Amino acid sequence: MRKLLLLTLWVWLLMGCGAQKPPRFERYFHDRTLRIDYYREGCRQHDTVLLAAFKEKRCGWAGSTTQLLDPFDNGAYRVVVCDARSGKELYSRCYNSLFREYCDTPEGADSVVRYQEVLNIPMPKRRVEICMQERDSNMQFFTVSVFHFKPGDAQASAHPGAAVRKLQFRGDIHQKMDVAIVPEGYGGPKTAEKMLRDFDKFVGYMFAQEPFKGHRDDFNVWGAVLPPAPQDGVTDPLAGQYIDSPVGAQYNTFGADRYLMTFNLFSLHDLLDSVPCDHIIIMVNSNKYGGGAIYNFYAISSLDRMAGMILPHELGHSIGGLADEYVDEDLSYGDMHQPTQEPKEPNITSLVDFASKWAAMLPEGTPVPTPRNDSVPRTENGPLGCYEGAGYHPKGLYRPVIHCMMRDYAPFCPVCTRRLEEVFALYCR
Repeated sequence: MRKLLLLTLWVWLLMGCGAQKPPRFERYFHDRTLRIDYYREGCRQHDTVLLAAFKEKRCGWAGSTTQLLDPFDNGAYRVVVCDARSGKELYSRCYNSLFREYCDTPEGADSVVRYQEVLNIPMPKRRVEICMQERDSNMQFFTVSVFHFKPGDAQASAHPGAAVRKLQFRGDIHQKMDVAIVPEGYGGPKTAEKMLRDFDKFVGYMFAQEPFKGHRDDFNVWGAVLPPAPQDGVTDPLAGQYIDSPVGAQYNTFGADRYLMTFNLFSLHDLLDSVPCDHIIIMVNSNKYGGGAIYNFYAISSLDRMAGMILPHELGHSIGGLADEYVDEDLSYGDMHQPTQEPKEPNITSLVDFASKWAAMLPEGTPVPTPRNDSVPRTENGPLGCYEGAGYHPKGLYRPVIHCMMRDYAPFCPVCTRRLEEVFALYCR
């Protein structure tokens, strides 16, 4: 009888205690990419997700074919693709958006806007339900809308897309992190030559800092080569400059002059129709300081003399889902992190659930909170601890080290490095 019980227990454990088995890519998906164009409309009080179109990209699926379910509980939103017949979860990814930041501005309290958003998922072989989810007041995901998709629903893209240039190729797109660099604001007779030089600059900036430097062989980097724009540069409202650039990038997003972003997601992804990519960098032909990034959305940087620091910082956001660790009470969207809740970003904490963050990494005896140490040079992290002042708040939110790439362009700290390497692994297995 004891042997029978042990055998039954072993079979139960082997079956994952009743848990869902990981989905097999080749059973449920084609090696192609389904692009989902949709609108998110509303304000802080309520929002609605509206489908615009299903499209099929010209390039194949660039993501992993083995890591289909997102292991990271990060971001304000999540897409979950479920088999329509069984309900089995086949694919999921968490992400953030500009709409989420808008909701934390004063205007976002009650002024309704409609923003473009785009998701790429592997092309389903059968009917699926695409569940659009967001977090409730308890930070748990719930479904706000469901898009029903069946084979044949995707339109062929009508946009020719950009020409593709291999800037760095290290192997199979299913086992590498594929990053696309999109040039923005290049006009004039010498555009092509300058664009190629700037591609090389940005590739250099990407891999100048650890942990990107040590994981360089985990990346393919693609350049989207565009024809000359009518004018150099991008829109800069405070300078009275308005330019119809290919991607529609602009300074002064949400009233922050340095915040350089675009709301034209449909146009951006039209340009990337033939480019395999897991992540996007927008390279802006402007010497004015500026940049921005959103988790699993895109990163953007100007060609300011600080671009070699701006770009790694923004990739920390867009690839790692890392939070800003600096204090800036004047930002209009600075209320996105509430000290009464544990933030989902891995590199800041309110101490509500510090055990889920880097508590286990602290040296024994480290006081929490940790007293500040102003003697640490700006080029060094300083000792790992729990230092007050993060997520734009001077009080109530804490960061792992004195200086970090996510605070003041110091090297990535051990906590940020750990998360970035976890994300690298997600795309390379």
